[in-house]
Amino acid sequence: MQDNQLQPHYIGHRSRLRQKVLDHQLDSFADYELLELLLFTAIPRRDVKPIAKKLLNQFGGLSNLINTDKDKLLLIEGINKNFCTNLYVVRELLNRVLKQKIVNNNIIGCWSDLLDYLKSTMGSLKIEQFKVLFLNKKNILIADELMSVGTIDQAAVYPREIIKRALFHEAGAIILTHNHPSGSPTPSKSDLELTKKIVEVCSAVSISVHDHVIIAGGEYYSFKSNLLL
Repeated sequence: MQDNQLQPHYIGHRSRLRQKVLDHQLDSFADYELLELLLFTAIPRRDVKPIAKKLLNQFGGLSNLINTDKDKLLLIEGINKNFCTNLYVVRELLNRVLKQKIVNNNIIGCWSDLLDYLKSTMGSLKIEQFKVLFLNKKNILIADELMSVGTIDQAAVYPREIIKRALFHEAGAIILTHNHPSGSPTPSKSDLELTKKIVEVCSAVSISVHDHVIIAGGEYYSFKSNLLL
């Protein structure tokens, strides 16, 4: 019997997928095949196609999967910490690439890139996060800071703390953003009240609030676009 007849069928499959990558055929890959490539190095000797398909099915697609906590990933049979490491590296690379598109650029002039960055970093979070983007007088990003984690209300986000950070960065303007894990980007009464309060406080020290963007999955809600700012 020849050696290749003794080899598991997935050995040849791995070689073929890797060759397609080297031949610049990545755009022809299904999502599960891209996951297989990450699983190859994490699980050296096993057919990983069923695991890749189960991951997509379990978490509802790549966007949710890439933002899933490792404790949930490790509940899937066959998944190990090596795969979690690979996935988190991919996530960080993606977020950094998207952030580089807005750094050192006028935020207003690259608004679609900003939305892509916010959707990538916040769209699949399971807990609400409130962030502030601090801009200089040319609307170039100075800093991107997390201000609060948990349910957003006036008790959780302190407008005066935002002012303090804005003055520290010598910011001329800010953009508020937070996510809705519920899946709907529509602002709540608390969102409206908090935004009004932050605008009032910022106005007193001549800091503009350009927008408040709520992210929910792949959707967003802009206060400015909806004439609330």
